[in-house]
Amino acid sequence: MSAGKLTLAACLAAALVALPAARAAGSGELLGPGTISTGVQETSVALTRDGNTLYFMRSDVAEADDTIMVSHRADGRWSRPRVAAFSGQWHDSEPTLSPDGRRLYFVSNRPPRPGAAAVSATMNGRSFAGTNLWYVERQAHGGWGAPVHVDGALNDGAMIYNPSVAANGDIYFSAHRADSGKAYQIYVARDHGHAAPERLPLGELAHNRMDPAIDPAGRFLLYAGDEGDALGRADIYIVFRRPDGSWGRPEHLGGEVNSRALENAPSLGPAFGELFVSSNRRDEVSFPKPRDDAATLQRRLQSPLNGSRNLWRFDISAVLRAHGVAPAAAGATSP
Repeated sequence: MSAGKLTLAACLAAALVALPAARAAGSGELLGPGTISTGVQETSVALTRDGNTLYFMRSDVAEADDTIMVSHRADGRWSRPRVAAFSGQWHDSEPTLSPDGRRLYFVSNRPPRPGAAAVSATMNGRSFAGTNLWYVERQAHGGWGAPVHVDGALNDGAMIYNPSVAANGDIYFSAHRADSGKAYQIYVARDHGHAAPERLPLGELAHNRMDPAIDPAGRFLLYAGDEGDALGRADIYIVFRRPDGSWGRPEHLGGEVNSRALENAPSLGPAFGELFVSSNRRDEVSFPKPRDDAATLQRRLQSPLNGSRNLWRFDISAVLRAHGVAPAAAGATSP
């Protein structure tokens, strides 16, 4: 179903369904309308293995004020999100969980060490909040420890985005670095992010590639970009690893994952083929419309489908199986 055909009432009904309910291949479901997905910006899903705790980023429309939120699911409903214990003071964004659930990685402009200045970056003559990679570690009592800065070359340049962690500890991320060309590219830093980053050879550097989501077993990678056939500003692509360990040719993801809106920040859920995407697809407005009063206009303009970015869930299991990918065995690692 397209965003233009998806009414807010249908989205609200979908929110009452338990998380594993979406079965139609490629069909999308707006995640927690009015609770998780709202009239501001939401991106970057990190879902625990039991499917009941959700971390995500919420920000203003300009994305100048990013904060990591957490919500819990009970009886098929998501709780009102609260600010994660380790966030709320700095420009924190793009949470991702390690496959074993023991670490939550995120990026932030917070000072990398006591007494240092906040991280900043400059590109094309414009200065903005920079980002370094951090993580928090799960404690025995179930909470998170203090944020830990990942020391290593991957934080050079202060522009690292959307980390994603394989089961063997390799960290994939997007960045603008000396060998990125004019656009952003995708890199991997092995040894839990401490090794020197290696740029993935996915094609011409003229194309922008962002927001990697690595299969924990390293068999495929999803990312946002435009390889020349995107429907909107950015679409979701998938690339499979060949038997020799090299990466194949990026493929535009079919079904209804992509639209003429912006799609980015893909992440994989705990279920096989479960894909979360951020999209600013919206309800279609046709004229003449039913006449608004001030209250109905305000409700509609502040609804999730007002053109802000929201969180959507898709099922791409059929795509994976068509490429010979089956559910990974427990403990599998990338080559």
